[in-house]
Amino acid sequence: MRWLEPIRRALGHAPAYTGNRWVMLDVETSGLDMRHDRLLAIAAIALRVDWQRRTLSVALGDSFEVVVQQDEASSKDNILLHGIGAQMQRNGMPAAQALQAFENYVQDSPLLAFHAAFDRSMINRHARQHLGHGLPNPWVDVDHLCAVTHEQVRARALDDWMAHFGIRCAVRHQAAADTLVECDLLQRIWPRVAAQCSSWADVQRLAAQHRWLARHRDGGG
Repeated sequence: MRWLEPIRRALGHAPAYTGNRWVMLDVETSGLDMRHDRLLAIAAIALRVDWQRRTLSVALGDSFEVVVQQDEASSKDNILLHGIGAQMQRNGMPAAQALQAFENYVQDSPLLAFHAAFDRSMINRHARQHLGHGLPNPWVDVDHLCAVTHEQVRARALDDWMAHFGIRCAVRHQAAADTLVECDLLQRIWPRVAAQCSSWADVQRLAAQHRWLARHRDGGG
């Protein structure tokens, strides 16, 4: 029963996701402070997974992009970084409407991002502020999947992984373009992910292994 799902999630008993639609996303913000900086834009692209065939495809026709309306534009240096100008920020979609549209778009799909903790914190902080609740969707960090499937690669930033795989991006630090890059990156590592996983829950468990890997790289026990 759907009314029980929020209770199950609150108790840590969310039902395992069994669908075939995942959502890759990226955000642009006024800065890197997760507690105080503002959410400026969200871009997202759906992915379709076929566990029988072990394939992952990008559904370009199933995408989302929104600029969140700001009362005050971000700094000039920040605008130069992501290209969302002052007028565009002031003419964006009101925050509550933008976040509701994003929630409607993702539905119950799992969410993926590179360095996902930042995206998750920014989206949920603003969702709680404007919608009264965070998004209950499960998340996986693509960086963690990269680390556990390519242990020999000493890469941390998205640009490092792009360089390793020869991925090019015409306009970095713009949410839609970065989301496409992250989809490409996931497809590059997908054969190794699919070789070890047969469900979303398996992907979550695989990503969680990065903690063990990080401890041992740093010499921990």
